[in-house]
Amino acid sequence: MPLIWCAISSHGLGHAAQIVPVLNELGRIVPGLQAVLRTQVPSWFFENRLTIPWTLSPAQQDIGCIQHGPLTIDVTATWDAHACFHSNWEQHVRAEALAMRAAVPALVLSDISHLAIESGAQAGIPSVALCNLSWDQILEPLADPGQPDHRRIIDHIRRAYAHADLLLRPAPGIPMTAFRRIVDIGPIVDPTTTAAADLQNDAAAGPGARIVLIGFGGIALDALPFEQLDRLAGYRFIVAGPVPEGCARIRAASTLPYSFRTLLASADILITKPGYSTVVETVAQGKPVVYVRRYNFADEQSLVDYLHRHGRAVELSELDFINGRWRDALHAVEAATSAAAPPRPTGAAEAAATLRRCLKDLA
Repeated sequence: MPLIWCAISSHGLGHAAQIVPVLNELGRIVPGLQAVLRTQVPSWFFENRLTIPWTLSPAQQDIGCIQHGPLTIDVTATWDAHACFHSNWEQHVRAEALAMRAAVPALVLSDISHLAIESGAQAGIPSVALCNLSWDQILEPLADPGQPDHRRIIDHIRRAYAHADLLLRPAPGIPMTAFRRIVDIGPIVDPTTTAAADLQNDAAAGPGARIVLIGFGGIALDALPFEQLDRLAGYRFIVAGPVPEGCARIRAASTLPYSFRTLLASADILITKPGYSTVVETVAQGKPVVYVRRYNFADEQSLVDYLHRHGRAVELSELDFINGRWRDALHAVEAATSAAAPPRPTGAAEAAATLRRCLKDLA
């Protein structure tokens, strides 16, 4: 029974959302496949999503970025956390390599931990990276030229990534020069069925009311302009978080009997930040998206370009978002059209086919 060691970043939930469809597809074509999930992503995320046998092995795999809510990166705290993480690097690598050897996996699959890739090399286990971004590229725009440690950390991450045998880069991806070999694949989408009619009833949406899902990924919003939203006639809002008492047009997602994936497939409009899984899934569904940009995350522009080319999208400024000036963007996005048909979401199948070949080569 082949075993894959899956190192998954816990910077939000997007990396786990990206890797799960690949593992499910690989399990369909590789009998007996099992996975060790090396991550701090909680087990509930994988339950009812991951269809192969899996074991959770909690451990920090990388830093990513330290954020105050989904829109604001704490740049100083991010660099401090990376400096701490890399200060005892050899100890980290030895511990991970020891854990890998004990599990005896056939392959390391990393989204997108540089620790796992270098540890796999030390343990003598082939490694494949999977992601549309890499942490060296994310950190590059945040580096202060007057802080030599910033450059040393970026170079450290790139040297670790260079140990990977292969990078699988799903569309839309950014340039990643740290990897020696890159295979481009299609978008990775984890489709689900809609429950739009039931959601209309459960959300008490009247005739003609549009259901708007507010979802900013695994890093929760600090606040929302609830008073302003509750005055927007013609809309019902669903929020992934608590809702103040007395709101007539706003429901907490936790009060509805649907997963976030089902809510995403069933709502009329999504309000979000540009994140990989959210973007490619809404484009595949043809769903209107109102997005709020961060302007300092390296993969954001590629996702925004993808949204406008293949989807229906309107940008809402952060100031208008905070102040509840949403009506114009909501009206505009329903009238928006896509410039080109979306690419077929072949990424999970393509990644699985490549990984199966890797496993056969190692057998």
